[in-house]
Amino acid sequence: MKQIFSTAIASLLALSAFAQKNDGTTKSLVNAEKDFAKSIAKNGDKESYLEYSLGSALVFRPNPVNVKTFYNTQTKGEKSVTWEPNLAKVSRSGDLGFTTGPYSVNGEEKQYGQYLSIWKSENGKWKLAIDLETSSNKPLDQTAPRFVEPKDHVAPKFLNEREIKAGREIILTTEKTLNTFLKTHGIGAFGGFMTDDSRLLFPGNEAITGKGKILSFYNGMISKINLKTTGVDKALGSDLAYTFGVATIDYKADLRESFNYVFVYEKAADASWNLVVQAFVPAER
Repeated sequence: MKQIFSTAIASLLALSAFAQKNDGTTKSLVNAEKDFAKSIAKNGDKESYLEYSLGSALVFRPNPVNVKTFYNTQTKGEKSVTWEPNLAKVSRSGDLGFTTGPYSVNGEEKQYGQYLSIWKSENGKWKLAIDLETSSNKPLDQTAPRFVEPKDHVAPKFLNEREIKAGREIILTTEKTLNTFLKTHGIGAFGGFMTDDSRLLFPGNEAITGKGKILSFYNGMISKINLKTTGVDKALGSDLAYTFGVATIDYKADLRESFNYVFVYEKAADASWNLVVQAFVPAER
């Protein structure tokens, strides 16, 4: 009986590892995300987050906190959250990717939201590095899935700490430049730092997709925004990166509010870095 039990456990562990297997494709990342959702439905969020996350992962609840610090103090979570990605992309080097889409929470009153997850490769498996959730209205329209495969595959070469730091500094400089332009040119400065199909996740709203729609949303309610970057990372293949920090937003309605944010950048053909996803969640003080 012990041997049968041990074999069954080994099989489950092997299945879990296979579910998270990273072969450098966006398809493998989407599969990992979906298996993560199934794991939460079956085992609860505590066990699943600890299994599927990097030891250094940050979860925004709503302020960023280490995943182990947060979930080791939690009881077994309820099996009430459902979600599925409708946008995903992986770097050419296959070591960094993101997923985003809607989620819902069942209860006496159903709740809705949008999430953004940053994934990194560790020992050939996809692991969560960042997880952010922000509340939204009930989605009125179903967004068609868009899973973007890398245009080619670039085998990550060994980089020393100096080279890795230099790569991150490029992203920090980009965001610093964006922040300067937001101060000198106003909220419309975002337009010069977004892809045409960029996506915005902002509390109380469905996902907003498209540069024009995002700028219209910003111009309609925000007068000023200031970014304070606190973290950054970049794919070894130098085509995807992300930042996180605190944004101070002044509304046109004479109100100021602080948000935690996570931005995803991708490198354009002209070597500039542009925002592909912007996600905000109210900050607690």
